[in-house]
Amino acid sequence: MNNHLQSDIDHLDGLLEKVKLQGLDYLNNLNSRPTSKTHRIELKDKLPQKGIGTVGALQKFNERFEPIMVSSSGPRYWGYVTGGTTPASIVGDWLTSIYDQNSQEIDAQGDISANIEFETIKLLLDLFELPKDYFGGFVTGATMSNFTCLAVARQWLGKQFEKDFAKEGVTQKINILTATPHSSALKALSLLGIGSSNIIKVKTKEENREAIDISDFENKIETLKGEPFIFIGSGGTVNTVDFDDFVSIAKLKIKYNFWWHIDAAFGGFAICSDTHKHLLKGWETSDSITIDCHKWLNVPYESAVCFVKEKYNILQVDTFQNSNAPYLGDPMEHFDYLNFLPENSRRLKALPVWFSLVAYGKEGIKDIVENNIKVAQLFGQLIKKDKNFELLTPVRLNTVCFTLSGTDNQEKVKPFLRKLNDTGQVFMTPTKYNDKIGIRAAFVNWRTTEEDIKLVTELMRKIINEA
Repeated sequence: MNNHLQSDIDHLDGLLEKVKLQGLDYLNNLNSRPTSKTHRIELKDKLPQKGIGTVGALQKFNERFEPIMVSSSGPRYWGYVTGGTTPASIVGDWLTSIYDQNSQEIDAQGDISANIEFETIKLLLDLFELPKDYFGGFVTGATMSNFTCLAVARQWLGKQFEKDFAKEGVTQKINILTATPHSSALKALSLLGIGSSNIIKVKTKEENREAIDISDFENKIETLKGEPFIFIGSGGTVNTVDFDDFVSIAKLKIKYNFWWHIDAAFGGFAICSDTHKHLLKGWETSDSITIDCHKWLNVPYESAVCFVKEKYNILQVDTFQNSNAPYLGDPMEHFDYLNFLPENSRRLKALPVWFSLVAYGKEGIKDIVENNIKVAQLFGQLIKKDKNFELLTPVRLNTVCFTLSGTDNQEKVKPFLRKLNDTGQVFMTPTKYNDKIGIRAAFVNWRTTEEDIKLVTELMRKIINEA
């Protein structure tokens, strides 16, 4: 055995203790760690012949990389809808790496960790108040969840024309109707050979809305003259967290032949709020749903689920089966995630989610969601009261979209945001809404408090006054 490997295994308890203490130091000091860094490092391109052992590697990491790690899991990192990591999810993630399971088969003689994933999906369906006739699995994020759901939708549409797109390729135009799709859904269309620009754009309800106009939706359907199509709905848009009218769409689904996919990457968690769960009424009639767990559930990154109605299991297997791998067995004889999801190599992503759900229960998740809604509302109110700023849209859930007041100040928005982020006290992202340059703050972190809101608004006023 390599000398460094032997030394590492001989001193494993000490190594893990070092990492534990370093991790605790990071987590206990999140409030004071900067949210952004301007420091750059020189990247190496030569691998030494001999290693330096894990202790040496940890030392190098701490010298070169640790200082540029920002508090992306902290209470004032409001960019990209990034959640934090709850203690329970960290425990689950550590154990995922330690046990290093290949989460595929439920009924197997070897690794049966897929049972944990299967149970976690059932727990999530209960959390989201969705019926049990959805089948689900874990993927890396909303992009792969949208990809998976839309791949099954593509196969469904092919079957309407008695074609097998998974085997034959896409041999005809696929009509996609949508109003305000997320960029990851468009990327999925590109990957699936459908075409990211091959969409029929439906109008939104009215000015300053991102939800679909139901009347225009039906008009667009009528122009297809009975042809089946795929509809991508919004369960929380990026800028304004707007929701399509699912009840009305469900009625149209009875009347017309289409696949209904909902991108509810983080908006789906509105179901946990007593005051906002109505936004999702009717979503249980959709064919597929995208949910991100590494957003509002606050588990480590690369954790999302895709829900597809069980009645489409055969289509899902047609799309993702390993048909030329006899050593993997017959995909129709026993359940195996290998034949239901894109990745053949899959770590046990479900475990951090399982730990969080079991540790905190429905009440714990509800507390996180409702607290984030509360601080988002507070931030929106403070923005609205300040003459220096302007809300670009009402605060509907947990995202605040705003800009600097006055049309003459549009060119000052990005420099202002740069100065704000450079303080290292908060991190927000630029956006554009209704042809105005804006700033977007997304609240999903379980640690964020009203004190964080007050600190940031005071900092914003200070930067404005200094300009």
